[in-house]
Amino acid sequence: MRFEEKVVGKIKGKDVVSYTLTNDNGMKVSVLNYGGIITDIIVPDKNNNFENIVLKFKDIKSYEAPDSYLGAIVGRTAGRISKGKFTINNKTYNLPINNGVNNLHGGMEGFSRRFWKGDFKEEKHKIKLTLSLKSRDGEEGFPGNLEVKVNYILDNSNSLALEYYGKSDKDTLVNMTNHSYFNLSGEDKENILNHKLKINSDEYLPLDDSYALKGIKEKVYKTPFDFKEFKIIEQDINKDDYQLNLAKGYDHPWILNNGKDSKVTLWNEENGRCMDVFTDNPSVVIYTANFGDKEVLTSGRSNETRRGICFETQRPSIGINEAFKEQSILRAEEEYKVVTIFKFYLR
Repeated sequence: MRFEEKVVGKIKGKDVVSYTLTNDNGMKVSVLNYGGIITDIIVPDKNNNFENIVLKFKDIKSYEAPDSYLGAIVGRTAGRISKGKFTINNKTYNLPINNGVNNLHGGMEGFSRRFWKGDFKEEKHKIKLTLSLKSRDGEEGFPGNLEVKVNYILDNSNSLALEYYGKSDKDTLVNMTNHSYFNLSGEDKENILNHKLKINSDEYLPLDDSYALKGIKEKVYKTPFDFKEFKIIEQDINKDDYQLNLAKGYDHPWILNNGKDSKVTLWNEENGRCMDVFTDNPSVVIYTANFGDKEVLTSGRSNETRRGICFETQRPSIGINEAFKEQSILRAEEEYKVVTIFKFYLR
C-alpha cells in the first residue's frame, strides 16, 4: 500500500493537492483537496492494461466552473430541492436558486467548490484518506454549524469505500454523495452507451417539469427504467418516453431493494471491466451525462454528452410539497453516517 501527495495547481490562489492511494494490486485512486474530487480510478482490463475509468478535466481550473460537479463531493444536499425551500421546526428556509426554479447540489458553492483538510492513515490491507470541513450556520441558507468528513478507503480487494459523516448543532438537512462519471472503456476511449447496466430496483421516482421529484413512485416493470437484468444503456435511452424526453436521458432516482447484494452493476463486456455499487442509502440517482459542456477532458475530447455515467447514492432529494424531506433531516447532535462502496473486478 502506498500514499502520495503533490501540488497539481492553484484555484482561488490556493494550492490544489492531489492525494493518491495505491494498493498492492496496482489499483490507484487520486483525490483533490478541492471539492474532494476523484480525478483517477486506475484499474486493469482483461489484458492487464491499467487505465483511468473516471472522467477527468485536462485543466485543473475547469473544476471551478459553477455548473461542474465532475468527480466531486456534493453537499450539504444532493439533487434538487423544489423551489429552494424547506421547513424545519416551523421555520421556512430559502436557499439559493441555481438550477431553473430549484436549488441544486447544495447551492452556489456547496461542498464541490470548497477546500477540504486532508489526512491519511495506513492500516492492515487498506489505506484511508480523510477529508474534512466545517460549514457555518447560515451557509448557503442552511441552519446549523455542520462538521463533515469523508473517508476514502482503498483495500486490496480493489474496493473503494466512501464513508460520509456529519454532525450539526441545529436541526438541518444533510444528504451527501459523490458525482464521479464512470467510463469503463478506459481513458474515455468511447462513450458509455454500449456499457451493460443492472439495477437492483423495482421502482423509480419521476420528475416534474422543473426536474424536481414529483413525490410519487413508479414501477419500472415494462418501462425503459427496468434494469433488473443486464441491459445495454443505449437500448432504451432514446425511446419516446415522457421522463426520458424531459431529462434528455436518465437522471432519475431508483429506489434500491433491501439486502446485502450489490445495488448497481456496470459492465464493459468488451474489455472485461466490471464494477459493483453497494450502499446503505435508500436510492441512487443514475445520470447519463445528458448535458455536455466545452471543458476539455484528459482524452482531448470536450465533456460532451454520454461520456460517463454517475451513480449518486443518496436519500431522495426534497420534491414538490416537501416530498421525502424527512429522510434528509439531521437532528442536532445526532450523527449522519452513510457508506457507498465501489468494487472493481474482471468479468
